[in-house]
Amino acid sequence: MNPASRFLMRGASSPLSAVARRAALISSSATATGSRFALVSRAYASQPTQHGGGGGGGVGSSLLIALLSAGAGAGGYHLYLQSNSSALPKVVPAATADAAATTKAKEPLDYQKVYNAIADLLEDDNYDDGSYAPIFLRLAWHASGTYDKNAQDGGSSFATMRFKPEAGTEANAGLAIARERLNRVKDKFPDISYGDLWTLAGVCAVQEMGGPTIKWRSGRIDGEEEKCPPDGRLPDAARPDPQHSRDIFYKMGFNDQEIVALLGAHALGRCHRDRSGFDGPWTASPTVFTNSFYTELLGRKWVERKWDGPMQYQDKESQSLMMLPADMAMVKDKEFKKWVEIYAKDEQRFFEDFAKACTKLFELGCKFEDDSKVYEFKTTNA
Repeated sequence: MNPASRFLMRGASSPLSAVARRAALISSSATATGSRFALVSRAYASQPTQHGGGGGGGVGSSLLIALLSAGAGAGGYHLYLQSNSSALPKVVPAATADAAATTKAKEPLDYQKVYNAIADLLEDDNYDDGSYAPIFLRLAWHASGTYDKNAQDGGSSFATMRFKPEAGTEANAGLAIARERLNRVKDKFPDISYGDLWTLAGVCAVQEMGGPTIKWRSGRIDGEEEKCPPDGRLPDAARPDPQHSRDIFYKMGFNDQEIVALLGAHALGRCHRDRSGFDGPWTASPTVFTNSFYTELLGRKWVERKWDGPMQYQDKESQSLMMLPADMAMVKDKEFKKWVEIYAKDEQRFFEDFAKACTKLFELGCKFEDDSKVYEFKTTNA
């Protein structure tokens, strides 16, 4: 009587008797046909079974495999090898086609939640005037403003300020502060690209500081260092000539009206001696988005500041506000000044024109799908 038959007799009253009888038939067939099954059973063993006589391990292993295989056929299980410390295969649930089909699809990124997470990072009494909004906007601006329509490169799409050739330029001094703070949002929403994150931070900064709603689209991708644009494409604040502003902005595709509208963002923030070399805020409310850049530019008398820094202007009355040479160019040029006066008188018109120009700026160099969604975000204090 072979081992399988003896096992069947001993286990006749066991609930596994049906499985055992099936295993016995498989084992007997394997023995009669030159143990083809025994070869398979040895292949599943992590190490050979040791016996005193040295030769009868094949059938015992076949029986164990047969028992488990019989159960596996009925219950939907598969076998895999254990570690070398055991020859007994382990039974685990198998992934079925039905289970794979019902796997939950990955949910699309909720950009309103990303916006809200950025908004949560804005206020900080220990930073500047109590808000990171101005530097978030500057990051978005500088990441986008490198576009050149003639060269067809630059812009926000590849987020190349992640790399030293762009991050290390004088124009981008201090922006590591914004990038590092926004990494908290990137950690929370790892699927968002850096280009999308930075431009969305700019949108958030404007809106949360009381500015207009900025339309925004996702779809920017993270490029490699070779995509870094050449230095010198951003406006030079020290240049007092109107033509310099035109040379820079025309290459991006902007006209005179859009140039003046975009400069209205100087209502937010201040300059820092250890970054740009300049010092001071443009307005008395550097964390509120208004048309005050234009009203201050026209309504105050500006004189050169006497100090050991680069040439800049300060208001004669309080000596607490400043303007840059490139800002003063806006009132020296007839066409530019026309728009300064319009925006100083009509904040709503400024908001409308700024929103359009800002969306255009943030999309420079980007390629979006034809059906890409246009987002308008709710402010957190709405």
